[in-house]
Order: sequence, then C-alpha cells, then structure tokens
Amino acid sequence: MPDSRPNSRRWTVIASALLCCGLGVVVLYTKRSAFFSPLAVVVVAAIGLAAVLLQLRYYNREHSNSTPVQAPVWLNVLGVGFALAALFADFLGLSWQMAQVVALGAVGSFSISSAMILHAFRKHRTSSK
Repeated sequence: MPDSRPNSRRWTVIASALLCCGLGVVVLYTKRSAFFSPLAVVVVAAIGLAAVLLQLRYYNREHSNSTPVQAPVWLNVLGVGFALAALFADFLGLSWQMAQVVALGAVGSFSISSAMILHAFRKHRTSSK
C-alpha cells in the first residue's frame, strides 16, 4: 500500500505558497499610508489565521487515526465580530480610538486562536513520540 504522506505534504506546501503569495500581493499593491490603518492590520491577521486554519485542516486529514485538533470556534467568531465592527466603524458611529481598540481585539483573538492551534499541534506531536 503506497504512503499518501508525500501527496498530502505537497498540498500543504502548495496551499502555504498560495497564502504567502496572497499576503505578498496585499503588501506590494498597498500604499504605505494604508498600513497605518487598523483595517490593514486586521486583514493581515485574518490572512495569518486563514493559513493556520488551512494547516489545521491538512493536519487533521493527515492524522486521521488520532484525535483531531479543534479550532476554538468561539474565539474565531469573536475575532470575526471584532473585524466586522472595525470594518464598519464609520457606519456604527465609533470614534477612531474605539475603532483601533476593536481592530486590536480582532488581531488579538486571531492570534490567540492561532497560538492555541499551534500549541495543540506541538502537544499532539510530543504525545505521539
């Protein structure tokens, strides 16, 4: 029976390369002044979270015989809510200070969620040895 690990590894590398290209396009075609916007920080954090969630999907597919690693859904929903509030801050009547706090909340929840997933990967790797 042939081993499917190289094939799944290939798709992980391809998906990672596409996400890196997407982040590169965002950085290359954005004016320098736009990076002072809290929304730009939220977009970059969301791309990073998408990369971790894609890695989670491939990790669970590759390790289907063990307990799957679960993403903290409530934290991701909270981050998406913060991101939408930062996106529509003008329509919601938020001050610019509050919009920055909301954007920081989105980035914080995305990064904590990613850290929890990556910690679970490391924990599964050490327990399987």
